[in-house]
Order: sequence, then C-alpha cells, then structure tokens
Amino acid sequence: MQRRFKVILEWCPDEKVFVVTVPALPGCITQGKNREEALERIQEAITGYLEAAKAIGQPIPDSDVEFAEVQVSVV
Repeated sequence: MQRRFKVILEWCPDEKVFVVTVPALPGCITQGKNREEALERIQEAITGYLEAAKAIGQPIPDSDVEFAEVQVSVV
C-alpha cells in the first residue's frame, strides 16, 4: 500500500545540511547534504519507522497532518 506523508525540510546553517522531519511520525527525522539526498533519506526513514511500528504492534497513523500559514505584524 502506498502512503503519502507531509515532511518539513529545513536548512541548518550550522551543520550545512537539510534536516527533514515527519510531523505525523514522531521522532522520524533525518538529514542530507542537499535537498535530494535529504528527501531520499526521509523515504528510507519513513519505511523503517513503519516497519518497526508494525513489528512491535504500534498502530500506523491513518491520517497525515494539516498545515496552515498565518500572518502576523511585528512592530
């Protein structure tokens, strides 16, 4: 079964890597030296996370997270 997950991709200037997290899967995080590598690695991390959850009887989330954007004024 194919599943889709939203990921957050952030540049870490200190480490000079892209850090990727999966909000729907707590603790599922990885990094890569460029965007493509980071996204490849998060696919592997998600697969491992789901396989481990299944092996220990943890439920796999049925739904992903929703993102919204808000605007604020800074004075």
